[in-house]
Amino acid sequence: MAQDKVLILGPSWVGDMVLAHSLFQELKTQNPSVQIDVAAPFWTIPLIDRMPEISNGIPLPFKHKQLAIFDRIRFGLSLRQEGYTQAILLVNSFKSAILPVAAGIPKRTGFLGEMRYGLLNDIRPLDQSKYPRTIDRFVLLASPGSESSVKLNVRDPVLIASQANALEIKKRLSIDMDANPILALCPGAEYGNAKRWPAEYFSEVANHFLDRDWKVWLFGSDKDTIVTEHINQLTRNRCTDLGGKTKLGEAIDLMSLCDCVVSNDSGLMHVAAALNKKVVAIYGSSDPFHTPPMNPKAVIEYLGLECSPCFERECPLGHLNCLKLIPPSKIIRDLSESI
Repeated sequence: MAQDKVLILGPSWVGDMVLAHSLFQELKTQNPSVQIDVAAPFWTIPLIDRMPEISNGIPLPFKHKQLAIFDRIRFGLSLRQEGYTQAILLVNSFKSAILPVAAGIPKRTGFLGEMRYGLLNDIRPLDQSKYPRTIDRFVLLASPGSESSVKLNVRDPVLIASQANALEIKKRLSIDMDANPILALCPGAEYGNAKRWPAEYFSEVANHFLDRDWKVWLFGSDKDTIVTEHINQLTRNRCTDLGGKTKLGEAIDLMSLCDCVVSNDSGLMHVAAALNKKVVAIYGSSDPFHTPPMNPKAVIEYLGLECSPCFERECPLGHLNCLKLIPPSKIIRDLSESI
């Protein structure tokens, strides 16, 4: 009997890819011999590399929001010889359903969305009120039947970091090798400013712990260097500013060495939770009931104002009270209670 071989069409957001690990765990629990490959944007591959359930990460060459129908067909045709028995789509777009059809995958599973009749042949309706969390929706796609008969078994995502690689990166970046506890701050948010707690607040938290002989590492992408540099300036350059200096895989391995993490609702927040860190997650325009950090150690700070969650990139009212009214003293207290 041929081995079951599943191709997952993965999400573009780092946080969503972390949450997808719960689906991969469920597929392996149901069928330990199944081979799981994940096709996703190249920037998510370092996450896939740290999930042992995945056999192969396949970087997709398409640009974000690019339709590229014929390119998707050609890419799908190149996968025909792989012999996939099922495709599971974690994105609801029309274009994402083109590739598995071209790849000749007989069972194509996904939620109803964007005129995908004919492209998907295992279409699942979704009661969003019953399953408000992204992670539950992902795991739901592992079920054999309709959602009404499903009892979800949702395991927390887990990333396997390389300590050896982290130590090599520390040497390369000339990071101190002492034994002081380390606080990681993640002040970025790819989505927009309405998810960014003020830099001045992050610096106040940093100064509190620096004054108590902690090390503070600032994590962020190239787009976050302005804010990480500003925070570092406000701490008299006492932080280790990693903004723009590490790739995602390197950031994951370095974060595995940290003791606590304070993060906006971002991909790195989910990374920290999947590394089993003590996380304080700060929510502004987004909804912690939709994409919470999946770790019992996590503390969520969310005010739930009348205007929240608005899901906007910029505060439509211009005041950003959903974030500004969360004081640094509250985050310091959260951290102090957990260490």
